[in-house]
Order: sequence, then C-alpha cells, then structure tokens
Amino acid sequence: MSERLQGKTILVTGAASGIGRAVAEGFVAEGARVAFTDRDGAGAAEAARSAGGGSFGLTLDITDESSVEAAFAAVLERGSTLDVVVANAGVQLFGQDAPIADLDLAVWERTVAVNLTGTFLTVKHAVRAMLATGGSIVLTGSPTGLNGEGRDFTAYSSTKAGIHGLARTVAAAYADRGIRVNTVVPGYTETPLVTSISGDAGSRAAIVARTPLGRPGRPADVVGIMVYLASDESSFATGSLFRVDGGMTTL
Repeated sequence: MSERLQGKTILVTGAASGIGRAVAEGFVAEGARVAFTDRDGAGAAEAARSAGGGSFGLTLDITDESSVEAAFAAVLERGSTLDVVVANAGVQLFGQDAPIADLDLAVWERTVAVNLTGTFLTVKHAVRAMLATGGSIVLTGSPTGLNGEGRDFTAYSSTKAGIHGLARTVAAAYADRGIRVNTVVPGYTETPLVTSISGDAGSRAAIVARTPLGRPGRPADVVGIMVYLASDESSFATGSLFRVDGGMTTL
C-alpha cells in the first residue's frame, strides 16, 4: 500500500458496483476515507464495509437535488473537508436507447436526467463544498461522446458528450479557486451496466474487435488514472480528457 491519498476524504457516486466500486476500493487502498454513494444504499453500505478503512456508505440519488445535498452534508458533518469527488453514476438503457428516428422521448428524458442532470447536480455540490479549500473533481466519460462508437445510443452518447463539455466549462470557471476538473474515458468495460453485450458472444466479439489492445476493459483498469487524478501528483492537470479505452478512440 503506497497511501498516495492518505488523509483525503473522497465521495464516489455509483459506488455499489462496477467501475465506481473498483475506484472507491482503490482509493481506500491508497489511504483515503471514502464515501461510497449510490441509489442502492444497501449496496453502497456493503461495499464500504467490505473495503474497510473508515469508509462508509450513503444513499444518493443523483437525479434528486435534495438527495445530493443531503449526501454531501453527511460527509461534511463528519468533520472533514471534501478533497475529491468522482461523478461516476450513470445509466445506459440497452434495448431502449436507439438511433434518433426510433428514440422514445421518455428514454431520452430518463437518460438525460441521470447522466447529464445528475452529473450537473453532483458537480454543482462538489464545487460548493470545495470553494474554500480547492479539490479534484473527476467525471466518467465515454468514447461514445467522442466518436461514432455510440451511433445506436443517441441519448447515452449525447449525455456523455455533454459531460465532457461540462467538465471543461467547470474547470475553466473554478481553476482560480484551486478546483481541478478532469474526465476519464473508459472504453468498453465489463460491468453490470453492459451485460446485454458481455452476455452475447457476437456483440462482445464485435466490440472487442474494435479495441486495438484486443480485450475488454476491466473496472480495475480505470483505478490507476483515477488515483492519479485524486492525488496531488496531478496538481497541474485540469480540463483534460484521460482515455483508458484500449485504443478504441484511435480508430
């Protein structure tokens, strides 16, 4: 254990499973005290108990501003500044998201509510918590917001592109307050979010074939860059995209 994050308090959304959980566990291993937050409060609490290190779980629905406010207040009431926030929670509505001519308004609105508005609310309250002290905010992006990888996922791709733009805007607005904002772009990563791909041999083979490193990503693949961005080692990095996609966006 190198403890590169010793003494830091970190909040991670979507931390009950997948990338969020792996990243939160990685922060704990590096010495941080982590608030595992998720709409699945029981899952977040279980993940925090498993990770140990003084971490704790909180129920947080990123689409509900009062829930976001309450979670941030609960962290601050524990007597800590909030040093890092990872805005990771999101949805991808497989079987519902579609090319625009076939996309139902309700699917669009649900995806925007979670991915874009939810990220906005998370970042808004992260910035408020960091105005006096500075800190690092990290957003989870997607190749679908950069190229044509998500052509059949109009809503998801649009929200991820919006997240990339949000990160740049906030980074520019608050750099003078010592708040850094960056985006990590994982490639196809096998988590519970993508079981409709990982469980279908043909779909899985097709997306792996578009990944130059020749394999799907794992949640652990994202941990290293997240630790770097959470640490003081990245003190001169803001407004940037960090791609961990196996080379997918080079094609």
